[in-house]
Amino acid sequence: MSWLRGAMTAHGDVVDVELSDGVIGRVVPSGAGVDVARVGPGDVDLTGQVLLASFVEPHAHLDKALTASLARNVTGDLAGAIEAIQTLLPGSTVEDFTTRAEAALRIQLAMGTTHIRTHVNVGVQSGMRALEALVDVRERWRGLVDLQLVALVSNPLDGQPGRDLRRALAEGADVAGGCPHLDPEPHRAVAICLDAAGEAGRPLDLHTDETLDPRLLTLATLADLVGRTGFPHGVTASHCVSLAMQPPDVQDRVSEQVAAAGIAVVALPQTNLFLQGRNHAVGTPRGLTAVAPLRRAGVTVAAGGDNLRDPFNLVGRGDALETASLMVTCGHLAPDEALVAVSGAPRRALGLPAVSITSGSPADLVALPAANALEALAAAGEQRTVWRAGRVVARTTVHSELTEPRRPAPRAEPVRRPGTEPYDAQPDQWEAAS
Repeated sequence: MSWLRGAMTAHGDVVDVELSDGVIGRVVPSGAGVDVARVGPGDVDLTGQVLLASFVEPHAHLDKALTASLARNVTGDLAGAIEAIQTLLPGSTVEDFTTRAEAALRIQLAMGTTHIRTHVNVGVQSGMRALEALVDVRERWRGLVDLQLVALVSNPLDGQPGRDLRRALAEGADVAGGCPHLDPEPHRAVAICLDAAGEAGRPLDLHTDETLDPRLLTLATLADLVGRTGFPHGVTASHCVSLAMQPPDVQDRVSEQVAAAGIAVVALPQTNLFLQGRNHAVGTPRGLTAVAPLRRAGVTVAAGGDNLRDPFNLVGRGDALETASLMVTCGHLAPDEALVAVSGAPRRALGLPAVSITSGSPADLVALPAANALEALAAAGEQRTVWRAGRVVARTTVHSELTEPRRPAPRAEPVRRPGTEPYDAQPDQWEAAS
């Protein structure tokens, strides 16, 4: 048992939090607990820090991470990114995929992420090598960062890629995936992916309508199929860019379909801001899904970082708070809503237990110096402590040395001309004058 002392919650309460057997025991006002007077060896003073539920990354590509300098995206758009990665994947070994994934995991764990759903290319360019690497990484990192592996296959799905999907699900993938909107028969491709997931008894997570073309709206097809079949294993639609290009009445109608089907949506601001809209010289769209209509309809809307310094997104810190900040800036979420989008919402989308600063919750936590939750989100400093099941699994400290500016020069006494001195007569002087 240990205590986290003096932590500020996202709601502004200053509390002491007891950790015991991987969960939160008691949460009491700071200094009010019976045991708080006795400082234990595992106790941590979090005075001046904000304590949050650890972050969840609902959409990553660990097999491609940190390859931006190895595969150049010449055009800067989605087609250019796909072309660039296709030059790299065929020559990548199991060891290459492992090295990339683990480097990205170290970055994200240090930033407070303890669960990641990553899409893994299988089939044409990389065979099953990336999946083999990520299955091994998943098992070795279990309990530090838990991974869900999505089999990401190419097209056409009614050919070899469809067979690759079933093979990947048999060889260790946790979730069925694909990009139906890029298929020659996109609506049929949605059904093929859903059938494969159903046969394997696995969830489905599709790259959905990653385009500004309003004519393509497979999200509606997915919602219709899930609703009619009663698919029971959980469905997530990632990107959903073209929904934002529809008229408001279509956005509302499709959002209500998605909510009724129980489909979660993952918004991916960084990658979509980078890839989308390059052919729109005037009024460039943001490339983000229709966040507000989806939320109004009751859809679980999570937010993810997607790509980390690869041809699909050349930058990124691997920090969920960077994603949350973008959801404030371009998704127009309130700061507290943006924090939920990278913690509570993705937990729901991935079928994970909820985490909160309450008794009985899993002790998956992150603390960082800040006066309040807004400052934690806005400043997003690298100094953080991360707990997984009540155990510290990452601690980053930051030390800054700054040169102080020059002291202000002494103020010189004002020079007064004769006859302009202020009158400072004493009372007896007034009397003498009278």
